[in-house]
Formats: sequence, C-alpha cells, structure tokens
Amino acid sequence: MAKLLPRTLSDLALALVWLTRLPLGRFLGRNPSPLAAAVWAFPLVGLVVGALSSAVLALALWLGLPVAVAVVLTLLAQIRLTGALHEDGLADYADGCGARDRARALQIMRDSRIGSYGVLALIGTVALRGTALVALAQASVPGACLALIGAAVLSRTGMAAALAWMPPARSDGLGKGAGRVEPARLAMALGIGLVIALACGALPAALVAA
Repeated sequence: MAKLLPRTLSDLALALVWLTRLPLGRFLGRNPSPLAAAVWAFPLVGLVVGALSSAVLALALWLGLPVAVAVVLTLLAQIRLTGALHEDGLADYADGCGARDRARALQIMRDSRIGSYGVLALIGTVALRGTALVALAQASVPGACLALIGAAVLSRTGMAAALAWMPPARSDGLGKGAGRVEPARLAMALGIGLVIALACGALPAALVAA
C-alpha cells in the first residue's frame, strides 16, 4: 500500500500535467511513466477542470455579473486552465477534414497555422458552449455547475477510451509515444467517469457520449 499511493499520485500528476497547465511537473520525478499509465486518472482531471470552472461561474454570478459575462469568464478560465489543448486539437482536425487524402490531412494537422475550417469550428463550438451554458445558468446555477463538471469528466473519459481503442495517426506522434493502454486502467477510467457522471445527474449525457 505504501508503494501504491505514491504511484497513484504520480499517475494523477502525470495526467494533470498533460491535460492542464497546472504547475505540477516537479512531482513527476526524473523518469515519469508513459501517458498510457495515467489514463485511469483522466476523469479526475475532468473533475478538477469542471470544479474550478464551475467555481468561476458561481463566483461571477454571486458578484452580480450578467449571466453572459459570467459564462464568457468561465469559458476563458477553462481555456486558460487547459492551455487551449482541446480547442487546438479541434482546429487541427477541422482543417485536416478539408484535405484531399490522409497524407495531406496529417500534414495539415501538424502545421501550426490555422485555416478557415479551424476558425469556423472554434467559433461554432465556443458559441454553442456559451449559449448552452447561459441557458443552463439562467435555469439553475447549481445545475449549470454540475453540467460543467459532468461534461469535463465525460470528455476526458472519452479521451482515455480513444487512446486505448484508436490506432495512432502517425508513427512519430504523441499518440504513439503515449504507449499501450492496459485494459484494467481503461476500465478504471470508465468506471470513475460513470460514477462521477451519475453523481452529477449526467447519465443521459453519458449514454449519448458512449
């Protein structure tokens, strides 16, 4: 048990370092495990991101800010906390969808520049997230906070499943370098994600995500 706890904390720190911008790199040690070892902790990263962003929403509304302003601040907090990791990936994917073949798509996705498809994908998804969160917050602030947490947890759980079940896009990319996901660790991720989703009342969302 004494050895298990440090390994568990190390995996959690590894997941947080990869999926957020929290300054936890010093807790990884000199030879950190491959990312695949930490997939079980991905839903817990979602829990952290969701809790912190919902705290921003609740605080902004408690201070009397308009709902729309509070929602924009919440989305900006999410983006800052994650380093725009997911937005960057979405933009790359959208740009790659305009390619004529797989090789060209991979080349476009590795390019640091953003194209019109990527811009439009970001505008559309951020607008959808914002308007949906405004509607939720107007109906119920606690409900909006639970939705933020549930969505963050389910999305990171989906990342764990994708890393386990989908082949890497290229032989020299991050997906390949992450290593092979052990079934037991994936099962832990799915179980943790489902439990938190149920606690947030997000079972319908979990079914749709699945």
